[in-house]
Amino acid sequence: MTKSNFVSRLAALGLAASLAAMLAGCEDDQLASGSGRSLRPISTETIAMMSQNDTSPSQPVLIRTFKKEAEFEVWKMKSDGRYALLKTYPMCRWSGQLGPKTREGDRQVPEGFYPITPGQMNPNSNYYLSFNVGYPNAYDRAFGRTGGTIMVHGACSSAGCFSMTDAQIAEIYAIAREAFNGGQREIQMQSYPFHMTAENLAKHRLDPNIEFWKQLKNGSDHFEVTRSEPEVGVCAKHYVFGAHGIGDSNASGACPALQRDAEVESAVAAKQAHDDEAVAQLVAQGVKPIELVYDDGGQNPSFVGQKGDVSRPDAITAGPTEIVLDDKTGQPIPAVVQVTAASAAQRVVATPASASAPSQTLVAQAPSSSQLASGNPLLAPLAIVGGATDTSTSFVKKWLNFGAADDSSVKVYEPAQPVPSDVPLPPRRDAAGDSPVKPQASLKTPSFAALRTAIPAQPKPIPGTLALAGAPLQQ
Repeated sequence: MTKSNFVSRLAALGLAASLAAMLAGCEDDQLASGSGRSLRPISTETIAMMSQNDTSPSQPVLIRTFKKEAEFEVWKMKSDGRYALLKTYPMCRWSGQLGPKTREGDRQVPEGFYPITPGQMNPNSNYYLSFNVGYPNAYDRAFGRTGGTIMVHGACSSAGCFSMTDAQIAEIYAIAREAFNGGQREIQMQSYPFHMTAENLAKHRLDPNIEFWKQLKNGSDHFEVTRSEPEVGVCAKHYVFGAHGIGDSNASGACPALQRDAEVESAVAAKQAHDDEAVAQLVAQGVKPIELVYDDGGQNPSFVGQKGDVSRPDAITAGPTEIVLDDKTGQPIPAVVQVTAASAAQRVVATPASASAPSQTLVAQAPSSSQLASGNPLLAPLAIVGGATDTSTSFVKKWLNFGAADDSSVKVYEPAQPVPSDVPLPPRRDAAGDSPVKPQASLKTPSFAALRTAIPAQPKPIPGTLALAGAPLQQ
């Protein structure tokens, strides 16, 4: 082989390797040699926070993530066996839309309950440090969902992963490492589309994924009521929480007889009834259903305007588009209807709104500041739409119904443009100089008896809702 042929073949191999890396998306191959990053100790400030929260580095860890708010929470078990919030990290980048991952290449960040084992930790990552979240789990496999190698990693570059800064992933990795060294066998990661608040649920009540999100909320409720890691099972293509020994061996088959803690289930049911009433009240006050459409995911507002190696910065510059939906049809409200409704509202309302006035919702086609300043009576009210909405009994019954037996209606995200194939892997870097993340105070949860006393008496939950509501864990 001549020297020129050898150089040509070497160049071709390099090009092929680069192309494979670009097409791999979020996949993260290990490097041949370690960097020592994975052995860095937890900072003295974070260890002091653990001590203040009655925990230590060797105690178990639990993770919760929220896409809409772009937040990554790390919880630590206290000496009494209950979890306390240690830190909330602003998420640097996530991709796709709200909703679960369903197939290879959809750039979606998965939603559900996932296990992280020591074997999923990657100390030699192309993305500084990383660990695999365990997608697809038993629930995903029951629906035939494809794809894999979904990571939490550094480099602030995402094609379907949870992307943090290098400094953040270094600390998160160290916290997980010490928990594993202390004997924890797997870390539960709870991935949500948003915080399961009444406001978020009211706004997203017409989303095709709402029945799936109600299952995730049931898992969240179990955790928030007990501050303990909920048992997760999958049967009849549903998440089941708090049922002893169900596992996920028969994820597609009928659910067996469920054995649960009656006190816990009573507290969860009381919380669910309280939240359902709050959703119904918000709808009655005029909170409009919306759809958020992202160009390609988002990031925490704390990163806006910061310079760095963020992947596809053009896709997150403007943030998501909020589309107001018609309560009856579920379709976007036409601009002409928005103008008419806003103009009528302006004619009727002659005095400033009181504190109890219906909530107002931003519409998708809001006018520019110059239009608002022009004094045009049709354009000025376009910025907000308030007023009546469909508060019929049929909506309340629909909202309270957990009976959907199949999640085949889950919305599949289709990128508006082809997935870019020219996005290189981020450069390997030494430790970044990110500012430390400010801690959040730990949360204290009342006892079950106190919770039931604090919540007003509510209608009894609809029979059958507890057995099939919940979220997943892969073995």
